[in-house]
Amino acid sequence: MDMGETLAKLSIASKVEDDALLGAFLERHGRRIAAMPPGICPVAAQLSLLQAAAAQTCGKCVPCRDGLPRLVAMIERVAACEAGEDELRACRSLAEMVRDTSDCAIGYEAAQALLEGMDAFASEYESHVRSHGCREGVKQSVPCETLCPAHVNVPGYIALVEAGDYAGAVGMVRKDNPFPTACALVCEHPCEAHCRRTLIDAPLNIRGIKKYAVDHAPADTVPIPVHSADTARTVAIIGGGPSGLTCAYFLALMGHRVTVFEARKQLGGMLRYGIPAYRFPRERLDEDIRGILSAGSITARCECPVGLHEMGEIAETYDAVYIAIGAQTGKTLRMDHADAAGVMSAVDLLGRIGDGDYPDFSGKRVVVVGGGNVAMDCARTSVRAGAAEVTVVYRRRKEDMTALSAEIESAIAEGVEMIVLQAPVGIETDEAGRCAALITQPQMIGPVRGGRPAPIAADKPQDRVEADVVLIAVGQDIQAAPFEEYGLETNRGCFVVDEYLAVTGRDNVFAGGDCQTGPATAIKAIAAGRVVARNIDEYLGYHHTLRSDIPVPQAHENDRTPRGRVEITERPARVRRNDFDHVENGMSREEVEQECGRCLRCDRFGFGVSEGGRQQYA
Repeated sequence: MDMGETLAKLSIASKVEDDALLGAFLERHGRRIAAMPPGICPVAAQLSLLQAAAAQTCGKCVPCRDGLPRLVAMIERVAACEAGEDELRACRSLAEMVRDTSDCAIGYEAAQALLEGMDAFASEYESHVRSHGCREGVKQSVPCETLCPAHVNVPGYIALVEAGDYAGAVGMVRKDNPFPTACALVCEHPCEAHCRRTLIDAPLNIRGIKKYAVDHAPADTVPIPVHSADTARTVAIIGGGPSGLTCAYFLALMGHRVTVFEARKQLGGMLRYGIPAYRFPRERLDEDIRGILSAGSITARCECPVGLHEMGEIAETYDAVYIAIGAQTGKTLRMDHADAAGVMSAVDLLGRIGDGDYPDFSGKRVVVVGGGNVAMDCARTSVRAGAAEVTVVYRRRKEDMTALSAEIESAIAEGVEMIVLQAPVGIETDEAGRCAALITQPQMIGPVRGGRPAPIAADKPQDRVEADVVLIAVGQDIQAAPFEEYGLETNRGCFVVDEYLAVTGRDNVFAGGDCQTGPATAIKAIAAGRVVARNIDEYLGYHHTLRSDIPVPQAHENDRTPRGRVEITERPARVRRNDFDHVENGMSREEVEQECGRCLRCDRFGFGVSEGGRQQYA
């Protein structure tokens, strides 16, 4: 081997080592992007991304090589509030040129992202060049508390769990959210999305910590705050789900007299009639409901559907009305034989299960159409109902499914087959008119629409998936017809409200939750109920303040040692697939101590004490 060959090999080895080190550095950079705090100035955020893009240029084409650094310099002046409107226009023109003439994606994607940001955050750019500062309210905040729709004091209850005060932790959650158990077991935990601990290792398992608290201090054993003096004002709440009961709880604490009208046999809404017991045991839901009803001055009237006549009476009888009927009707698909025996709505199936009417799918082939959490719930329920085969058919790719990744993985572990890129087009029936198979059209993934790649029909023959039962889980509808007849304005079935959730044109009628936003999450419905309670209180002429006397333990010095995130485990799939018992295991005291110890107490360090008390709902 000559010297030249030796040097070449050494050079290659050195390059590989450098790339590995750079990869580790970029992984840290990626975690910093993932932990971008809420409330940050959009101009500053765009500047940081543009600087990263400029560092990637290969230098071969002039627009990217010279244009990106120039754009960085321009946006630096905008971020520093030193640029004028002429400079901002020049920045846009340069970005358009870089986008249109760069050879590769490093240049044109960076410029396109800048242009999109200048449009999306136009008011922020305008404030920087005209008012020489950020818009009012633009400032960093505690990520977990801000990203929780109910704005629960997350660092506070984590500190209480670490101190062993589980009842205090439950009380701290319930200060803003009267469903601590529900959110400990089934919340999609948006609070973890930008946890600052990500900068060190991984976000805290906030939901797991909350679960430990409610497991050791059931919600119905923790005393609620003493309610205010009786106001003799009456409020009707139509819908006994998470949003309606949240509103009822806070109004009762304020001293108002609340009547909840619920169409079904039991309270709970989609927490009871949309989530299977293996994910959320009914007795655990009842703990939250008993805690809510203990607030006093709440009368629950189940099996009392509200139609046009009842709505008129309620609006005249009560001082204020909150409509929180949710979205509890399953959507259907337009395809041949969609009404055949054996074809049913997934939402309707879960609704019957909520009252204890479990299906018997023994030996049957079950096909679930859809890719959301409801589809996974129905697939896993079908496994437990004795189905011989369970298949999920979805028209997009697996990575495009809207279900939580953990739910998808759990379904697969329990034996559910995933067939993707297949769109249902019809039902094949047997001689008796019963479902025999689902007919599908293969799809190919196409352009991005609405944030996700859209499927389009592929030039392939149709497929046939044998099925005795087909469950349609493609969305939910709102039963708003009686309220529309009463004169309440809706748009595509959702109630039209102002920023305070008051129904357009009606002073004393409010609406919120899924019936106003469309199907969303339980925590968003809870947040809406809390906001409406505050606004109804103001409408009635009051300004009650609900205080919490729960002291938060003093913050200790941050533990900056990188550690693994403690995950909640599940019972083995081969065991749990045979029953409807709760699938999750709890943390040990040792595990919860470690996880709580990872909290960086952003409420005391860095961001400072956060502000609370929001009345508008976004």
